[in-house]
Amino acid sequence: MNRLRISRRLLLSSALALPFAGLARANDLTGPLTPQQRQRLAFERRGDAAKAQFDSAPPLPATNGDEDRYPDRRASFAKTLPHNDLGEVDPDAYRRWVAILASGDSAQFEHVPRDPQAEERLNNPQATYATDLVGPDPTALPLSPPPAFASQAEAAEMAELYWLALTRDVPFREYITDPLASAALADLPAAGFAPVDVASLFRGGATGDLRGPFVSQFLWHDIPYGLKTVDQRFRVPGRGQDFLTSFEAWLACQRGVRSTATLRLEAEPRYIANYRALGEYVHRDFSFQAFMDAALISLRMGGDDVLSPTNPYRASRTQFGDITFGNKNLLSMLAQASLLAQKVAYYQKWQVHRRARPECIGGRIDVHQSGRKSYDIHPAILHSDGLARVKAANGSYLLPVAYAEGCPTHPSYPAAHAVNAGACATVLKAFLDENYQIPQAVEASADGTRLEPWRGEALLLGGEIDKLASNIALARDAAGVHFRSDSIEGLKLGEAVAIGLLADYSRTYSERFDGFVLTRFDGERVRVANGVVQSG
Repeated sequence: MNRLRISRRLLLSSALALPFAGLARANDLTGPLTPQQRQRLAFERRGDAAKAQFDSAPPLPATNGDEDRYPDRRASFAKTLPHNDLGEVDPDAYRRWVAILASGDSAQFEHVPRDPQAEERLNNPQATYATDLVGPDPTALPLSPPPAFASQAEAAEMAELYWLALTRDVPFREYITDPLASAALADLPAAGFAPVDVASLFRGGATGDLRGPFVSQFLWHDIPYGLKTVDQRFRVPGRGQDFLTSFEAWLACQRGVRSTATLRLEAEPRYIANYRALGEYVHRDFSFQAFMDAALISLRMGGDDVLSPTNPYRASRTQFGDITFGNKNLLSMLAQASLLAQKVAYYQKWQVHRRARPECIGGRIDVHQSGRKSYDIHPAILHSDGLARVKAANGSYLLPVAYAEGCPTHPSYPAAHAVNAGACATVLKAFLDENYQIPQAVEASADGTRLEPWRGEALLLGGEIDKLASNIALARDAAGVHFRSDSIEGLKLGEAVAIGLLADYSRTYSERFDGFVLTRFDGERVRVANGVVQSG
């Protein structure tokens, strides 16, 4: 392996050493090139991008140790594999499955151990081996391990999920007066969750997340779509529908049995006004849908004024951007960032962490509380008022989920929706003016039947993009299929994916521009130009 790596390095070094005398760098073209010069210039730029990736030492993957810690694999994802009557995977089947994953042998994936009752199939585990020709490789980006099964951090995340299940039907704008929301605020700190107030309850942590209505403007405004305009009302699920609340249904789900339950939808289309509706949005969306919509809304909303201040065409009197720095560039970059983000997420899911989904941990809690087996569950969740309320409502300690089929058939950490959202939001902020003020801001009524003028503080484009990313990521938590750490760390990982993608593409423009400038989720400003990322 070392010899192969050295050979690859020598090959790349030799290729880059070819003469390019007199050739311009990106952003410094002064005249037309011959076809031969252009070919060499393209080779040089691709070589620079490849060498930058190659010279970055990949981080060593770090896990929380749960997979090795527990012979019964109580904290590891194993849906569709053989399970016993407690919902635990067969240890030998799990070992064989991990060996197949490690082998990378495509033919072996047809021999994955399956529960005799399994009908569902695993979601694309071979995507973990996919590479790309632009942006960072999935192995190149660090990701902190998720909370361990027995930790208080995991207990706190589960406490939030039980409360999210209890409050799915509470309108966001009524959190301040709703007794369930007040009970959640009182209970979550006792479970070890970071102190929150009504303004930050169930929100993300970026500045834009905490300003204005709970839902991003980009999930409410009409979408210009070619010859049509699409309003953002849809048939939302009816109130009070929860799934996998009986142990029989839960166990069948772990074994991969296809659910026969159905979701009842309201007849009247509504705007997103609570987490049940938002959870259904991220149940049916495609990967970059919300961010494509945000781009279309933004470009119609502000014309050139909404473009990034560094866009070289923003103030031009003679030309406008289209293929470069225009809508075609932005929309295609969103799709590319989304696909790359999914590859990065799946590498971490399948090859590194293999974290069990929240519904699985809910099953462990139910088995523990019933005395059928003792697990090392942190007492913070066992003493949660949210857990007690779920038991009283449903007769079990199982986590009520919003989707009839339960969680998807791939591991929990990180959330692919979140990595995708982080990447797409970062691309939007790179192309658009984050300080542009949203005109005619709105807020959905409590029942979601209409939009009303927003009369609070001014809302800025960058903040609403960050809020959109959090809405898309955290709605999967509210549906019961992800933990908060899956989503928050996933957003950060997606941001890193997009910055790497922008760095590669920043080498490709001939226009003179000052780079892509954007604000990270943590508030840090970065500039990406000529393949270099600078902070501050």
